[in-house]
Amino acid sequence: MSVLVLNAGSSSLKYKLLGADDLRVLHKGLVERIGEADVPDHRAALKRVVSELPVGDIKVIGHRVVHGGERFRAPTRLDAAELRVLEAMTPLAPLHNPPALAGIRAALEMLPGIPNVGVFDTAFHATLPREAYLYALPYALYEEHGVRRYGFHGTSHAYVTREAARHLQRPLSELRLVSLHLGNGASACAVRGGLSIDTSMGFTPLEGLVMGTRSGDLDPAVALWLAEREGAARASAILNRESGLLGLSGLSNDLRDLHRARQEAHERAELALQVMVYRLRQQVGAYVAVLGGIDALIFTGGVGENDAWTRSEVIRGLEAFGFQLDEDANQRGDTQVTLTPPHALVIPTDEEGEIARQTVACLAASI
Repeated sequence: MSVLVLNAGSSSLKYKLLGADDLRVLHKGLVERIGEADVPDHRAALKRVVSELPVGDIKVIGHRVVHGGERFRAPTRLDAAELRVLEAMTPLAPLHNPPALAGIRAALEMLPGIPNVGVFDTAFHATLPREAYLYALPYALYEEHGVRRYGFHGTSHAYVTREAARHLQRPLSELRLVSLHLGNGASACAVRGGLSIDTSMGFTPLEGLVMGTRSGDLDPAVALWLAEREGAARASAILNRESGLLGLSGLSNDLRDLHRARQEAHERAELALQVMVYRLRQQVGAYVAVLGGIDALIFTGGVGENDAWTRSEVIRGLEAFGFQLDEDANQRGDTQVTLTPPHALVIPTDEEGEIARQTVACLAASI
């Protein structure tokens, strides 16, 4: 028997079929250009996926859902009632949740009788204490509208922190870890005893670190000024799609492009990279204080796993906490890239594998 993991985006459907017992990858793929003539909607995309898979072997379907709000704090069996709750939460993630809902509806319609489970990016951060998730806003905004820090990339942070404990051969329950999921989207997470106690993304994935095209942290008055000057829609586009590394460099949101430009003395490419690294060091330092120390720093995501320069620059700025970079190991991309504790680790993430694991566990618990 197998578990099918679906990760639906606005114009794509990523899928992976794994063994339900051993989580071994049996099949994987990507359907792109949803909304165009060949693949008009997510139902058509799923139809294409189903045509390539042994549907009779599928035991359960796990769906990645970015925002679960306060309602969905763990993997959840999905039915019509739960879908109505998710639909009501669309304003919390207007770009991310609608594609997930489209994928879920398609699965319920096309594969009747197979259980569907939602796995939420926000769920790992359900353990944040109130002092970490509340904003200093009128409390009624939290009570009535759920305005708070939720955090994202939860499946990635959950997976790599568990893998870090395995590598260190220590119980996760006794470790203080900082996880850096670095890609076009980026977030940091402080984990104590296997529980998320702080994270950099907030009410939306816009808050926190410098990202590919997102600004990350800034003075809220900047957003107000942009909205008054350009209108709310244009302000949102600037902050989400035209800022970050792309906005600072004026060149690209891809680190490979920026490194090539930096080596050719492109001043703003160098500036963008240094701002990114500065914010990373700043965030790690804050989380060391929150955790009361650190046992390991984890790099994951496309940038964290593959960009030795970023790892080197971040680690060299944390020597006051005892980090000692092993340059050769870092250039090779070894799992451990420091000489002594506290360690910095490079751990490839497996979000689909984590979704599958949580999906199977949810199904077992509900039987």
